[in-house]
Order: sequence, then C-alpha cells, then structure tokens
Amino acid sequence: MSLLPLLAACGTEAASHSAGDGKAPAGPSGQLDVPADAGADLKKQYLMENAIASCMKKQGFTYTPEPPVDPASSWAHDGADYELTKKFRQKYGFGYSAAAVYPDDPQVPGSKAATKPSANAEYVATLTPAQKTAYDKAMGGPPDPKAGEKNWTGCTGTADKKAYGSASAQERSAATASRNQANAQALNGDQKLVGLAQSYASCLKQDGIPVTTTQPTGIGEMVKLQAATSLPAGARGSGAAAAGTSEAPMSKEEALPLLTKEIDLAMKDLECGKEFRAAYFPKFLKAPGSTGAG
Repeated sequence: MSLLPLLAACGTEAASHSAGDGKAPAGPSGQLDVPADAGADLKKQYLMENAIASCMKKQGFTYTPEPPVDPASSWAHDGADYELTKKFRQKYGFGYSAAAVYPDDPQVPGSKAATKPSANAEYVATLTPAQKTAYDKAMGGPPDPKAGEKNWTGCTGTADKKAYGSASAQERSAATASRNQANAQALNGDQKLVGLAQSYASCLKQDGIPVTTTQPTGIGEMVKLQAATSLPAGARGSGAAAAGTSEAPMSKEEALPLLTKEIDLAMKDLECGKEFRAAYFPKFLKAPGSTGAG
C-alpha cells in the first residue's frame, strides 16, 4: 500500500517505466493506446511512454513503451478491496515468502514468473558496450541536483515536457511534496479515522502483534512492513542469489513454514483493520499522494 512512487513528481514519472498492469502492449505502430478510463496523471504517464519511444526511434534505438502501473490496481489487492485482499492473503500472505513456494506464479511479487526481463531489458542486453553507452545517453534520466539540473535529460526529458508541460521536474516535485503533506495531515487529523485506527491497534495487540504507530496513514502498512523486515535471509524471491551477496534463495520446503506464519499474520491484520480500511480508502483515494495507503 505504499505510495512511494507518488511522493514526488519525478517519482511518479519513473513509475511509468515499470512493468505493466495487464493493459495491452504497444500495437503495430509502436504506441500504447491510452485507456479511456485512465485518470489525468495516468494518461500523462502513457503519453510519456509513447513520447520516449518516438524520441528513441529518432535516435536510432528501439524503445518499447510499457503500460504504466495504475496504483489503484495494487491498492485493490492491498486493502482497498477487502474480498480481493482476503483471497490474495489466504494463499500468499503479504507476498514475501510466497515467491519461494510458488516460483512459477506470476501473481507473486518476486517470483521467477513475475520477474521476467522486459522487452527493453532484452533489447539493451543485445547492445555492444559502445551502443549501450549511446543508448543510456539518448535515454537520459532524472535531474541531478548536485549538477544544478532541474529537468530530466535526453529522450526522457523531451517526453517529460510533452507530458507535463514547461514546469521543471524540480518545481513539480516541490508542489507534489507540499500536496502530499497537506493530504496526509488531513487524513491523520480525521477523527473518525483516528478512532478506527485506535480500534485497529487494540485488535492487533490482542493478537500479540506489536503496534508502532496508530496514525491513519501508517497503521495499514505497519504489520506488512514489520513482516518484511523480519524475513530471514533468502526468504524473499526464488531466483539466484543477488549479485555480490552470499544470500542463497530458500527452498520451497524451507519457505513453506514461513509462508504459513505469514498467512496467519496477514489475515489477522486484514480482519483487525477491516472497518478502518473500509472508511480510510474512500477518503485516501480522493487524496492520492498521501504518505500511506492504510
């Protein structure tokens, strides 16, 4: 339920370069069709992806625009929709150790099936070192404050201006941060949500689950984040050990007891927070960019 991709304007744009959310891939024209029901910001992300592809083509490179992820689609499975979240957690818990138990299940974050390289990653892998250097320069990236940059560079910068207008990424980031803070303060000051968060916390304590925050914008993610930080080495994911580390992935047999415990914890969290989330998400979704998603 984290909204980290929305905490800054440039973060929102970067999120558009991640894996798709099930929308149709680019067609024969090499451009994505923008969903008619997409919100204003999501439409801008689609526009940016298409603009990057056009710009890179002019530079002599191939870039396959990737359907941007609509945050609302992940929130639905992370508390906004109780039934969908329940169905997910009954099998996968929070989705951490499940990757080692279900390596071929694309619904599990971190599983082999969910971490296949994108078309762009596969394309870049075919380039020579010199071509890769040229590709990176053509693509560009986010502004470097240390270098005094205020805008994205390369084709990313060209696309950014086409999608978001003349305001610099730095200016938009500051405006977004201010909006986030105001939205979060409003949610954390909502007395109905405060009361429901207290009841949520009391329920967790009765189940022996530590409570580190009762703020409406934080409590919904609290148990999930605690579960993530307490994972033993190798529990998350099912692929090879990360480069430069000695961590080896757990076997299915080793991870299964962890998943069983994770499912129990995730279900207790879901039930304790049922009333809170039912009241929180309708308000949260009207103020996207807040610091937490219940």
